[in-house]
Amino acid sequence: MTVHFIGAGPGAADLITVRGRDLIARCPVCLYAGSLVPKALLDHCPPGARIVDTAPMSLDEIVTECKRATDAGQDVARLHSGDLSIWSALGEQLRKLDAEGIAYTVTPGVPSFAAAAAVLGQELTLPELAQSVVLTRTSGRASAMPAAEDLKAFAATGATLAVHLSIHVLDKVVADLTPFYGAACPVAIVYRATWPDQKIVRGTLATIAAEVAKSPIERTALILVGKVLAATGFRDSALYDAAYQRRFRGRA
Repeated sequence: MTVHFIGAGPGAADLITVRGRDLIARCPVCLYAGSLVPKALLDHCPPGARIVDTAPMSLDEIVTECKRATDAGQDVARLHSGDLSIWSALGEQLRKLDAEGIAYTVTPGVPSFAAAAAVLGQELTLPELAQSVVLTRTSGRASAMPAAEDLKAFAATGATLAVHLSIHVLDKVVADLTPFYGAACPVAIVYRATWPDQKIVRGTLATIAAEVAKSPIERTALILVGKVLAATGFRDSALYDAAYQRRFRGRA
């Protein structure tokens, strides 16, 4: 029997892969992170499925549910918000399942930074402005940041920053980034991207804290910082330049 870890996407119930949806539909047990996974996804569960909200559960309790199901010959759909590759606590669960000899698969999902860029109608990399996106966060109760992964170190690159899990320390984020990006650098904060109550707050490093204070946001928001967010005069990519010959263009 198998535990299928599934990235459930950022919020909108239809932003899940076909593979993820089909796995939910065939698993008689579904464990889902109830604080962030939309309930509508549970409609894909088969009739009579055992559905467990893992939000109040410990790691050992979650693994016990997986072991109970596999011992009973049942596959498990394990739903996480966003994508499983970052800040999902996937690693510690896989380590426990390895110790128990329980098989698993991993199905990716739409990450929150991609969803936020989509609702902004924004490409996060533009020619000669930024060709890198840094996904990072600040220290929190659940996990401290390694000493070398300082926000200022990432800011020194000038890359587009996607700062997760940090809206509660927005003032510190602004203070750390302003010396590198300048007070006029554009900022976009996306709250609950793709959910029905999503909200977008735009400003600069100089103004964003005051803008957020008008309608405070305490959690579930992504802070995007970088020149690309307000760029208009950037150079076109060579990718679609008529004079740019490449292997698949097939022009003489």
